[in-house]
Amino acid sequence: MKLKQLLLALALMLASNTVYAVEDYKTSAEFIALRDSMHHAFNDGDSLRFFPALKNLEDYLLKQNDMHAYYTQRCNEIVFQMNQQRIYEAYKLAQQLSKELREKKLDKEMYMALNMMGHINRYCGNGQKAKENWYDAIKMMEKEGYWANIPPIYMNIVNVALDDSPEEADSLLTLAKKISQVHSPERVFDIETRQTLSYYYRGDYNKFLEGYKAYKEGEAKGLSSVHGRSMEVYYLALQGKTDEAVKLAKEELGDEGKEAITQIYEKAGRWKEAFMAFKEEKAASDSIDNVVLINSMEGIEEQIKLYESEHAIYRARMIGAIGVVLLLILLIVALIYIVQTRKKHMTELKKAYRRAMESEKMKAAFIQNISHEIRTPLNIISGFAQVIANPDLTEADERENMAEVMQKNAHHVTALIDEIIGLSLIESTDQMSRDDNLKINEALRAQLQEYKEVLPPSIELQFQSTLSDEFTFLTNANMLKRIVSALMENASKYTKEGHIALRADKDDAILSICVEDTGCGIPESEAEHIFERFVKLDSFKEGIGLGLPLSRKLAEQLGGIVTLDTSYKNGARFYVKLPIQQ
Repeated sequence: MKLKQLLLALALMLASNTVYAVEDYKTSAEFIALRDSMHHAFNDGDSLRFFPALKNLEDYLLKQNDMHAYYTQRCNEIVFQMNQQRIYEAYKLAQQLSKELREKKLDKEMYMALNMMGHINRYCGNGQKAKENWYDAIKMMEKEGYWANIPPIYMNIVNVALDDSPEEADSLLTLAKKISQVHSPERVFDIETRQTLSYYYRGDYNKFLEGYKAYKEGEAKGLSSVHGRSMEVYYLALQGKTDEAVKLAKEELGDEGKEAITQIYEKAGRWKEAFMAFKEEKAASDSIDNVVLINSMEGIEEQIKLYESEHAIYRARMIGAIGVVLLLILLIVALIYIVQTRKKHMTELKKAYRRAMESEKMKAAFIQNISHEIRTPLNIISGFAQVIANPDLTEADERENMAEVMQKNAHHVTALIDEIIGLSLIESTDQMSRDDNLKINEALRAQLQEYKEVLPPSIELQFQSTLSDEFTFLTNANMLKRIVSALMENASKYTKEGHIALRADKDDAILSICVEDTGCGIPESEAEHIFERFVKLDSFKEGIGLGLPLSRKLAEQLGGIVTLDTSYKNGARFYVKLPIQQ
């Protein structure tokens, strides 16, 4: 939504649901003509038409003694100046409004000045000060009973809080909805739509889609929302219709669309276009900053000239003039700080974007590496299969040896696929369900049996357990199998002779599973390094370095841990420690 449309909606809503002492004039042809004339000039951004139309409407409202409606139009003048990027003029008008309300002791309308200062501070990048203004305005509105107009103020705070504190934004949206349900039901649908948009910004796409469905149902019932066009843009993006989403954002979202387009391209993985959209967005942002700064500097020049020309007459007011100049200088410093901060922020964004591009290169390298890892055993299997298929080319013993090699390579491919699938499990932060009542001895013997076919005769498989065969353990059977398989696979890679042992034990609270081998062993200094992703101490060994990280991550999701026993020196010994649920 364009800034003009947003601020006009907010300003007009200040008076949309208020009950006045005199209502008759609002249905008169004269009032409607004056109001519509002002609205049309406002929407067109036509200064030559707007200011005379506004003055006529204000004079009419003063005659009707409707001070609330009169000061609402004063707010519209401030909004108009902001839409024209004349921030200094808007700031002066807001200060003048605040002073006038104090002098006339119109405490009931003081919240309007605070609301306008909130918009000015937000426009200049001071989000914290804007939030303070709006919270103060809400306190006044609650005191004076302007409940119907409070939800739009909460929505202003949501727009600032969403990036820094999503929890605060959620609580404010909930509060705004509760108030609207009682005092202004027509705003409930718009607030729910804004909540749905917040899910998209935070990456919760399932909730966004649920909210979009509710939005379309409401739209079918004749409801509408100022956020509707943004909903349609992001819905197209989630459907993979990137170009359609970008086109709609350019046509419908105005200035807000620039940021949306960058997000859409990033989600689609179209990094070059995302970077170009990002540059365009930042260029537009810097342009606005420059306009604000120049406008403020011009205002300062005008003030200085004014004080110089009237110096002789108003010498006694010099102290006040100095105070004004200092205030303006502070404003310049604040604006310069904003510009520099935004430039620094843009530099950080560029660095982040470069890191994203590097991540993309790493992904490509990973795909190339895994393709090689999988292709080699598949080629072996394919080649031997062709030889075995022709009985005239090989003897029975040779075919048996080839079948054994094919079986080992098939096992290798399966292990690689398990590691790749394990990537998604490593990224997960969710706790695993533990609903399987598993007989531990039976499960561990079954896993040992799987390795008898792929290990050479020089390696002895051992199983030892202090548990009874009837002992059961409440866990996630599939995930526990993956943990043990990853450790067994690691042992089989680095053990040429000796034994691989699988042991089970428990105390009152912990189940312990041990995988021990007589392989080359692991240096004590690498005890934690080996649990990092893609780490392989021997780069010539098969695999991609995900087995051990996967085993530890899955154990953590089951409430336990996987560690290396550094005191064991005849190979490698890993312990899986899992809590026994009472």
